[in-house]
Amino acid sequence: MIELRIAENKQYLETEKGERFFYLADTVWSAFTNATLEEWNDYLSYRKTQGFNVLQINILQQWDASDTDVDMKPFAYKEDGSFDFNKRNDAYFERAEKMVAMAVEKGFVPALVLLWCNYVPETWGSEISNINNMPFELVEDYVKYVDGKFSKYNPIYLVSGDTDFPTELATSYYSFALNTIKQLSPQCLTTLHIRGRLTEIPDELLHSDKLDFYMFQSGHNIQFQNTSYTLAEEFSNKPVKRPALNSEPCYEQMGYSRNIYGRFSRFDVRKAAWQSLLSGAEAGVTYGAHGIWSWHKQEKGFGLVGEAFDKPYDWRDAVKFEGAWDYAFAKKIFHLFNLNELQPLKIVMKNTEEIRVASSKDASRIAIYLPVNTTLKLDTILEDYDFTIIDLEHRRFGEASVTIEDNITTIGMHSFDSDVVIIGEKRR
Repeated sequence: MIELRIAENKQYLETEKGERFFYLADTVWSAFTNATLEEWNDYLSYRKTQGFNVLQINILQQWDASDTDVDMKPFAYKEDGSFDFNKRNDAYFERAEKMVAMAVEKGFVPALVLLWCNYVPETWGSEISNINNMPFELVEDYVKYVDGKFSKYNPIYLVSGDTDFPTELATSYYSFALNTIKQLSPQCLTTLHIRGRLTEIPDELLHSDKLDFYMFQSGHNIQFQNTSYTLAEEFSNKPVKRPALNSEPCYEQMGYSRNIYGRFSRFDVRKAAWQSLLSGAEAGVTYGAHGIWSWHKQEKGFGLVGEAFDKPYDWRDAVKFEGAWDYAFAKKIFHLFNLNELQPLKIVMKNTEEIRVASSKDASRIAIYLPVNTTLKLDTILEDYDFTIIDLEHRRFGEASVTIEDNITTIGMHSFDSDVVIIGEKRR
């Protein structure tokens, strides 16, 4: 069982042995309600082989999950179809605990959402569907029950799910849940999974000593994919320094939000990851496949709730999307080249923010993400570095053509036909 803590530099997570923990999560919000135990075991084995180490799961029913034959709900139903939060289904939580135990046994850290936005009044989710708002007076009992079931497995608690904080009431729910779970199990790390493109966190949460690290969400709106790096910059520069990571970049083959025609490609997903990682959010990144998060089966329905997305792929096909290997490869590159304590740099001499550059604190490493091939001019002298170009689509390594003149480092066009990461290592 992995025990995590925040590194002293406040830039990433580490194990109890002081080893860096690169947070590489998969999004499986709907696992507890939709996956059979046999499916879950097969899924865990495959993702473990790929190198994933965290699983993001909604403890309660996901409001936009796919339909399922697994007849397990966390609470009894009322006549109007809403949950009766006074009648908990212990069998549901016992099954969920078994699924968490299976994941932990294979080496995963569970990252469990306490209260998705639709369970909290006056959030954007409740504006769409408020039938399952949990009464405030029942939150403490619910959190205590969850703690008894799951905290023994050292999970990360995502106190909120896809939420905004529009009112004091909504904020009070999350503040109370955060304080409660941290008081019960202070060894479990905590964070907030917030709505896409959101930058502001209420002061009582931002300045709370109960909050351990930041999550942001660049999300699934095709018009705002630049937030993969703008949000990374924003959260890495918050007045309270904490590790930051992109907890929901665009999902592979997800239809664009608001039912706009089009789907995010493997390249789109990979670009979002690297732009976040080199812009201040080096703690890790979360992958998502359209079909895994809702645990979709081809013959089942998919409700267009929330932002409305095109139909998912069958989960058995989605789990094999190539982009998951790309995310695992990013984790390998960070470890292989010892990319730690990265500082974003503004040295690209080209009229674009898409190219991202970061160097290690001691300047021994520099990493450049180049989404589209071009001659790259950098406003700095890097004459004592050896450069490696990494083809991210085919995962090949090549050598760079580098010249230095007039205090400008020029890296020539490479021969690959996709996006690359260029790693510079200072000679000793």
